[in-house]
Amino acid sequence: MATLLAKSRSNNQSRQRASRKRNIKPVFSKKERIDAATLASNIQLQEQHRDLVYSFIALIMKLGLLFIGTTSLIKLGIASHQRMGRYTELNSVLNVESVKLVEHQNRFDRFFTIGGDQRIMDENHQWIAPDRIRVIWR
Repeated sequence: MATLLAKSRSNNQSRQRASRKRNIKPVFSKKERIDAATLASNIQLQEQHRDLVYSFIALIMKLGLLFIGTTSLIKLGIASHQRMGRYTELNSVLNVESVKLVEHQNRFDRFFTIGGDQRIMDENHQWIAPDRIRVIWR
């Protein structure tokens, strides 16, 4: 009996040495393999979920930046349109006033030409009624 026990010990030790040399991992039962596979798949699903959440956050940030940029461009366009409208309005008023200025300058210059006093009286007939005596000082 002692010889059988010694023989089984030597067989176990030789198997352990052989398995160490070959780097053979111990064989798991089917239940343990399923658990390891399940654990690996759970970890992979968690990682995929985390990647999905991060991608969703990045998408929201990109959409936010796109919205801010679009809004800024729209506001810039509206401001430019208003400025051009004001510029056009001021330009038309300036043109009208420039024409009036040229007319008034010409009229003022005609006052100091020969017969200018008579033109003043003719242009401003409403100042002096026709039945009144006109006195012109020289």
